[in-house]
Amino acid sequence: MNLKSFHLVLVIVGIVLGILLAFQYRFTKEIQYTESVQRVTELSNQVNQMKKERDSLQAQIDTLRHDLDSAAAGPQAEELKAELEVAQVEAGVSELAGPGVEVTLNDSNITIRPGENPNLYVLHDEDVLRVLNEIRAAGAEAVSINGQRLLATTEVRCTGPTIVLNKNYRLAPPYIISAIGNPDTLESSLKMKGGVAETLQFWGIQVSVKKLNQVNIPAYSAGIKYEYARAAG
Repeated sequence: MNLKSFHLVLVIVGIVLGILLAFQYRFTKEIQYTESVQRVTELSNQVNQMKKERDSLQAQIDTLRHDLDSAAAGPQAEELKAELEVAQVEAGVSELAGPGVEVTLNDSNITIRPGENPNLYVLHDEDVLRVLNEIRAAGAEAVSINGQRLLATTEVRCTGPTIVLNKNYRLAPPYIISAIGNPDTLESSLKMKGGVAETLQFWGIQVSVKKLNQVNIPAYSAGIKYEYARAAG
């Protein structure tokens, strides 16, 4: 092959390569563009789907809020509120006020004669319990001793010259028992002939019963823990 023919071949090869390179570049660009369009379409579809899900969730939230507001303003809410208030009163976790009596108990002021048993002239847990049982039987709705709220589980026991109640509270005379209930009924139950007040006064124990239009009973301040008891069912 002469030099002229060789140059011609090179020119033809160069032209063909140029055409091929241009075609490849254009084809690659078209693929990239197509992929970009597909990706944008995909993302757009995902965004639209997420918007639909968000709108659906918002609608559910609005419905639940409406139902909650309706329940809060409805008769069921009032019933639940009333039941809760009753439960709080019975559990002793609410401060209460109302008419009732205030009973003050103190040790005897009688001079003890030689040979007499001094224990007969001081207050014991059983004396306090007798008073508590009497006023509860007379319809007392809430009771406290020296500012300590009494519950159904409250114990009253002697520890020397003092009593302990609600497990940790040590009280010394005078014992001031506050009770909410019908003042006349509570007073009559304590002062009846041969009743608890007369029996205690026989030994010189000081007993004072005062009717009040307003008695304040504090809420129970100690924690309530059941170690063995569980809800049945």
